[in-house]
Amino acid sequence: MKLNVQNITPFKVGEIEYHADTCLPLIDAVNRNKLKFKALARYTYPGDRLTDDTLGINSIGYWDANKPQDWGLDWHRNEGIEIHFLESGTMPYAQQGEEMELVPNSLTITRPWEMHKVGSPSIGMGKFYWLILDLNVRRPHQNWKWPDWIFLAPKDLEKLTNILRHNEKICWKADKRIRECFQKIGKAVDSDNEGDKASKIRILVNNLLLLLLELLIVDEVSLNENLTNSSRSVKLFLKELELNLPENWTVEKMARSSGVGLTRFTHHCKQLTNLTPMKYLMLKRIEMAKKVLIEQPDINISDVAYLCGFSTSQYFATMFKKQEKCTPIIFRKRVFESV
Repeated sequence: MKLNVQNITPFKVGEIEYHADTCLPLIDAVNRNKLKFKALARYTYPGDRLTDDTLGINSIGYWDANKPQDWGLDWHRNEGIEIHFLESGTMPYAQQGEEMELVPNSLTITRPWEMHKVGSPSIGMGKFYWLILDLNVRRPHQNWKWPDWIFLAPKDLEKLTNILRHNEKICWKADKRIRECFQKIGKAVDSDNEGDKASKIRILVNNLLLLLLELLIVDEVSLNENLTNSSRSVKLFLKELELNLPENWTVEKMARSSGVGLTRFTHHCKQLTNLTPMKYLMLKRIEMAKKVLIEQPDINISDVAYLCGFSTSQYFATMFKKQEKCTPIIFRKRVFESV
C-alpha cells in the first residue's frame, strides 16, 4: 500500500514551534511489511486522503501487528484530541512522563499537543485503533471548537468537553460497546473509497463520543479546573523554554509563546518559580552552561556563551560569576580537579 503524505505548516507561537507527528517509523514499518495498516488521513499523517466531508478528522484508522515489531513512535504531539483503543495484545505506552502497559480494551486520551509515545522502544503485537480530531486549539486555556458535524446535544457536548479538559487520568477500561464501535470504524476505513463512507464515519465518531461521555460519567472522574487556566499554559511554556534557551527571548516573546498576556504571564511565572521571567531565564541558561562546561571540556568559553543564549562572552562571565561565585573557567577547573 502506498502512503500518501502531505505537508502541514508547524504551529508557531513566539519562538517555539510545535510539529504534529509525521509517523515516519510507522511508514517505514508498513513499507517493510511488518504489520497491516489502514487509515484515512490528511496533512502529515499517513493513509488514504480524507475528503472535506470529514473536516476535523486528521487521522482515523488502525494497525494490526501479529508478529514481533522493531519500531515504536517516540515522544510526539498531535494537534488534536487523540483517542486510542487497544483491541488485542499488549503495548507499552507513555503520556506526560507516566509509563504503563496497555492491555486489551485499554482506552487512552491525549489532549491537543500533549506529549505521548507508543512503544518502549517497540510497540509489541496487537491491534490498535486511533482517532485524531482537530479542535482548533493550541493552548490549555483556549476553548475547544468541535467540528460542526458533531451532533451531540449542546449540554452533552459541553459536559464531555468539561470532563476531558479538567482531568488528568490517562487510561480507562473500555466496555463492549466502545470495542464494537472501534471495530465498525475499522471496517468503514477498510471499505472507504475516496470518501464514500464519510457519512458512516461521521455517525460512528458521534457514537464513539457519546459512549465516551457515558463511560466518563460512570467512572466519576475527578475534575480540576486548574488544568485549563492560563497558569497551566505558562507552566507548559516554561517546560518548553528549557529546550529553547538559546533563542533571543524577551518577556514579550515569552508571553506570546505561552498564549497569555504580558501581565498574566509575569504573574504566573513569579507564582510558579518565585522569579521574574528574565531571572528564571538566566537561571536556566546558567544551568545549561554548567552542564556544557562539564560535558564538553574542549569547547571554549565564548562558544559556551553563545550556545546557551548569551549575547557576549563578557556578559556570560559576569552573570555566571554572580550566580556561581566564580568564573566559568574556574568552575570547569574545580570540577575536573575534584574527579
